[in-house]
Amino acid sequence: MLEPRPLVAMIHAVPSGARVAQETFARDFPEARVWNVLDDRLLDDARAAGGLTDALRRRMLRLIGHVMDGGAQALLLTCSSYGEVVDTARTLWEAPVLKSDEAMFKAALAGPYRRIAVVASAAPAVPAAVAQLHALVPTVRPDRAVDIVTALSEDAAAAESPEDTARHLASALRAAGGGDVDAVLLAQYSLTPAREALTALLDVPVLDGAGAAARELRDWLAAAPSPAHTEVVAP
Repeated sequence: MLEPRPLVAMIHAVPSGARVAQETFARDFPEARVWNVLDDRLLDDARAAGGLTDALRRRMLRLIGHVMDGGAQALLLTCSSYGEVVDTARTLWEAPVLKSDEAMFKAALAGPYRRIAVVASAAPAVPAAVAQLHALVPTVRPDRAVDIVTALSEDAAAAESPEDTARHLASALRAAGGGDVDAVLLAQYSLTPAREALTALLDVPVLDGAGAAARELRDWLAAAPSPAHTEVVAP
């Protein structure tokens, strides 16, 4: 049974992604009390290091520990580049921890799409998204092949409007040979405002992760038994 106002924490690496997630939760999971934690160096430091380092993984785990110690009943990491840390977090904490695009990937693989494109404006998001997709194939789509195309447009990160973002992403996708894909997945929450414009440019379904994540967390918390409240006395 869903508690009246469950506390859901979100850890963000990009302010624009944080805004998208908050707007989506307000629409799709309004019962949640949202706790936002922002470290706006997470993505820049991963870029500078050429990917996740052990130090960056430990840093994210400290942030996760911070919200869990603060009473979070569920957690969403909105930065796809740090998705692999969720696997470790799930072994350390009982509260549900969700990767940014996990629900979207499940929906895409369960759908009728044969050729799927993953588009991003930040380099670390691409291998992180592809790794998650491949990891889900054996359980979600074991009997059907899937062809994954990736496209990166760092120019899209500096675009001044959703329409410009969409044009940069579409151009990168076509250059990567993705002109005949069946669906496009946005690998970052910060790209969500460009979804409608990109759909119009490519004329294929464009999926984003924020809404899918909000609905999945809501379903998880609704199905979970209410936790027992015990008083902890400091020694």
